Amino acid sequence: MSDPQQQIDTSGLNCPLPVLKAKKALASLAAGDTLMLIATDPGAKQDIPAFCNMTGHRLVRTEEENDKLTFLIEKGEK
Repeated sequence: MSDPQQQIDTSGLNCPLPVLKAKKALASLAAGDTLMLIATDPGAKQDIPAFCNMTGHRLVRTEEENDKLTFLIEKGEK
């Protein structure tokens, strides 16, 4: 898989900030582009997949290492 077009690190930020920052970053991308989001808020495990489902974006991959969560999100057509 190619590198994401954008990466944002929301480490230390709590809900809803990781979702809001992902929404803002995705707005600047073209459909099919990818965003890598790094978060430390445990709530992001539920919030990011729910955000993707509600907005038509595709959650490509989720990884958890130590206390860091990494999400790869592909921008949907909307």
